Amino acid sequence: METRNWPDFTRGLSAELRNLRGGAPEVMKAFAALAQSALTAGALDGKTKELIAIAVSVASRCDDCIAFHVKAAVDRGATREEILETLGMAIYMGAGRAAMYASHALGAYSQFAAPKADAA
Repeated sequence: METRNWPDFTRGLSAELRNLRGGAPEVMKAFAALAQSALTAGALDGKTKELIAIAVSVASRCDDCIAFHVKAAVDRGATREEILETLGMAIYMGAGRAAMYASHALGAYSQFAAPKADAA
């Protein structure tokens, strides 16, 4: 199995989402507003909400979601240990298929976190 380049994959998805925003602007504006509302810090901070999103992404087997939410979690300071605990919960809730997608999320974390580690 070929290793996915998660940063490139995310950039490609972003380009296609721009096209979707142009073709269905009202739907995409509503979706963006929903995302912004859900991600606004309250009782849970933004990093915790992104970790939850990773678990849901893995359990629902959505590579596109994994890409965006792992990047967002890294950008919010998520550590490898936090990602691994999150993946453990996703595997617990999603069983064998979630274990396979957890490996995707861990690979994405490694690629998104590497530039930040190099800069430190």
